[in-house]
Amino acid sequence: MQKTDPRYQAYVRVLKNHLRAAMGCTEPIAIAYAAALARETLGCLPERVEVLVSGNIIKNAKAVTVPNTNGKKGIDAACAAGLVAGDAQRELQVISSVNPEKIGEIDACLRRGIITVGLKPDARLFDILVRVWGEGHEAHVRIADRHTNVVEIGRDDEQLLHVELRGETLDEDPDEELLTIEGIVDFADTCDLADVQALLGRQIACNTAIAQEGMAGEWGASIGRVLLDSYGSDVRVRACAYAAAGSDARMSGCEMPVVINSGSGNQGITVSVPVIEYAREKGVSDEQLYRALVISNLVAIREKSTIGCLSAYCGAISAGCASGAAIAYLDGGDLDLINHTIVNGLAILSGTICDGAKPSCAAKIASAVHAALMGYQMARAGKEFRSGEGIVKKGVENTIASVGRLGKDGMRQTDEEILRIMIE
Repeated sequence: MQKTDPRYQAYVRVLKNHLRAAMGCTEPIAIAYAAALARETLGCLPERVEVLVSGNIIKNAKAVTVPNTNGKKGIDAACAAGLVAGDAQRELQVISSVNPEKIGEIDACLRRGIITVGLKPDARLFDILVRVWGEGHEAHVRIADRHTNVVEIGRDDEQLLHVELRGETLDEDPDEELLTIEGIVDFADTCDLADVQALLGRQIACNTAIAQEGMAGEWGASIGRVLLDSYGSDVRVRACAYAAAGSDARMSGCEMPVVINSGSGNQGITVSVPVIEYAREKGVSDEQLYRALVISNLVAIREKSTIGCLSAYCGAISAGCASGAAIAYLDGGDLDLINHTIVNGLAILSGTICDGAKPSCAAKIASAVHAALMGYQMARAGKEFRSGEGIVKKGVENTIASVGRLGKDGMRQTDEEILRIMIE
């Protein structure tokens, strides 16, 4: 792909937009970010706080540990952390620098009971509204559709920011609309690594570090270590285990950053760590690893672009299939092999539910990577799931579209029932 091709710069922009560093699960961190902005707008620590969110935010913030809060979970803990210790300029790393004194102040804020949490009426799929009152003033901040997409800021009667929202979710990114699997492979083969190396280097460093921490420490259900202890250290086991270990740590409040994909740290771990393990096993060059990571990151974004940021569809499945595609690429696979790997992987586990961020996400990640590797081995053996078998359609793009329809439209009622089960 030539740099003069309109897709080239679009693909670079997509990577830059998606591959961001975040500390902690991104939904509670988005709440902390909104709270920090609201406090900054108000000009003082508030005396009363109201947090109104969509059901999907409740689902993804309910059971995950918020970093730098002494192990606390939930929306109120995320909000208190942002109010007391947040640095809004750091966006998804808003509470990454919290000293012990501030942790005590977060505890005190929660004990005062100034924060109320509720379901936002007429909410979008991703919707956070934080309203604060103090010293005779009121301020509010709203984030919608994506984790750092601030659409409203106000203080008293003054509207400081207002972004008009149309449709059910944020309009499609025109850059993402240019993504195709064929174009992604062409870009990975030919791109100037200087355009993507810094992004991918940070992803390798951050996501490898948290995977190693997850394996070494007592985090979550220790899925990564259980896999290694039970099944040995073959590269196929390590690919699943170290990806799971990164999630073990992240879901349990580890205070280490992750480079995310499609708005998710778990997906960022899943698209990168298995590929890194395979690259090390094979002893490939840094250039080959970078190009494979271009494949995995962009394939995951392509898949999720049809589903949306949040849904009842587990995003680890898309990310796992993407890592399988990148592993096929590392092994010298051509476009046809990569296409079949993706279709096979999607056929195996599509429909796995997302019931919020929590320790069991690590096990789902391990299952997603395993399914992707199975799909790859099938493709290598000349075996494939064919059009008409379930939701599989002829061609990888049509199958991705089927999965998008399932996740975005077909699982809406499932999403609502999951939330009811979680909060009853």
